[in-house]
Amino acid sequence: MTPEPAVLARVSSGLGRLTLNRPKALHALNRAMCETMIESLVAWRDDDAVKSVLIDHAGERGFCAGGDIRMIAESGAGDAAEAKAFFDTEYKLNHLLFDYPKPVTALVDGIVMGGGVGISEPADVRIATERTTYAMPETGIGLFPDVGGGWFLPRLPGQTGVWLALTGARLKAADTVFLGIHTHYLPSDALEAFRAILAADPAHPIDVADGLETDAGEPPIEPHLPAIDRLFAHDTVEEIFAALEADGSDWALAQLATLKTKSPQSLKVTLRQLRTGATLTSFADNMAMEHRLGGRVVRTHDFQEGVRAVIVDKDNAPKWSPADLSGISDADLDALFAPAPAGEEWTPLA
Repeated sequence: MTPEPAVLARVSSGLGRLTLNRPKALHALNRAMCETMIESLVAWRDDDAVKSVLIDHAGERGFCAGGDIRMIAESGAGDAAEAKAFFDTEYKLNHLLFDYPKPVTALVDGIVMGGGVGISEPADVRIATERTTYAMPETGIGLFPDVGGGWFLPRLPGQTGVWLALTGARLKAADTVFLGIHTHYLPSDALEAFRAILAADPAHPIDVADGLETDAGEPPIEPHLPAIDRLFAHDTVEEIFAALEADGSDWALAQLATLKTKSPQSLKVTLRQLRTGATLTSFADNMAMEHRLGGRVVRTHDFQEGVRAVIVDKDNAPKWSPADLSGISDADLDALFAPAPAGEEWTPLA
């Protein structure tokens, strides 16, 4: 039997539909999947018969758990050429969606992390359900929140994006809708009705979502916003650690304990990434920064060790090196953020 494609792409009733179709891998993205989506989006961009685009997933286990981390780690253990090629394609897809001239809707029903955030966050309509779990957990595997995290996270309210990026905190729909990560909440049993109405009116997905949305409930994060804005406003990770320790509340100490399990290198890279991303004026410039970082960080000890501990051996006991924040200098960070060699800078699709 011929295996089903990992992305199902089709047009029906004026709606271009991209359905992620790797349920056993929680629809984790590989380069071929990104290429399929790019090819379809480019074809539909100038097709007057296509009024809008819907991104969803097959099955019920999750929207998209990220990228093909094992491949990236194996490539990073060598010359990182395959990892860089994947990032190049994935980031072109992210940018294409960000600048897409037609409405895009993402049904974020289930787990959405890493690469899944990259293909849903640029959408105009982002629908969460009671099954949604959102996170950018990269600091726990020695990476950083790429796929546009340097753009989207610092533009969330206050310092919530910095808190999310550093701690890898997992949020449910009440929080994601409250923070604007997702635009609407629908119970999962209303998604078929949404698809049916959208098929009848594909040009106006936001109106369809507005007509069906319900209340996601009280956001658990709301009482902690003043503390997040105060404690995560610093420009060095050391200052954030010190502020959390000085605060001394149970919540602050819990955040500090979480941060101490993360890669010190990743924490410093991520904070600089977000502070830099906040100053950029184009999404393309952010993606170029993340492409430089990605090709370098995947070759570091901490990324290799993080993938070993979390994904390969699953002992969840990474041995970070340097093991302490003091071991990562500004010069180390400068090298990771340095411009790419001539001819190797990332660029969007033509």
